[in-house]
Amino acid sequence: MSTTTIEHIVLFNIKPTATTTQLSTMLTSLNSLTTLPMVLHLSAGKLHKNRSSSFSFTHILHSRYRTKQHLADYSSHPDHLSAVRTTVLPICDDLIAVDWVAENLDGPIGVNPGSAIRVQLIKLKQDVEEEKKGEVIQVISGLKGSFSGIEQLTVGENFSPERAKGFQICSIGVFGGIHELDSLELNSEIGNKKDKVRDSIDSLVIVDYVVPLSPSNRSG
Repeated sequence: MSTTTIEHIVLFNIKPTATTTQLSTMLTSLNSLTTLPMVLHLSAGKLHKNRSSSFSFTHILHSRYRTKQHLADYSSHPDHLSAVRTTVLPICDDLIAVDWVAENLDGPIGVNPGSAIRVQLIKLKQDVEEEKKGEVIQVISGLKGSFSGIEQLTVGENFSPERAKGFQICSIGVFGGIHELDSLELNSEIGNKKDKVRDSIDSLVIVDYVVPLSPSNRSG
């Protein structure tokens, strides 16, 4: 079943001085937000791999909402504000947050435990025209058809620029597990598709994350 969903991603760079207790408290606090009524899916944890040389991200939060208003309600909710203020900000060196509208999301809104996801954020060169931006989105959207291991793929333009550090195009690929995700690198057809738009891209953030086997996830 296809539906329109709001994707929300936050990438954190946690200070190396953070203690195990602080990290555990932060993740427990963030994952507990899945109980908020407007949250369709939420998972927070340590990255499996950061493929970005320009940023040192260590952790991620991925959540989904039915509408932009539901995302706004989540962002302003006292429980969310408290979690960020008391458990995230004291140990976080840097972060990026992006949001986009995922059109025609196939399959369940919740992401199953054990699934692997790849998040890609793209900053385009300043002189890139709207037509070329659309081509970049089209190429990313077409990757699902080139690799059977991608169970879900959403892509769109970020509509929350305040904490996005200039990154404009965002995507999430959901895979059955880390083996399927690692196999993506061996697919030459996908590499060829990406080469067609590489000249339009200024910089990339690419991170991989495995949803924990016992997360505080909720599907809706």
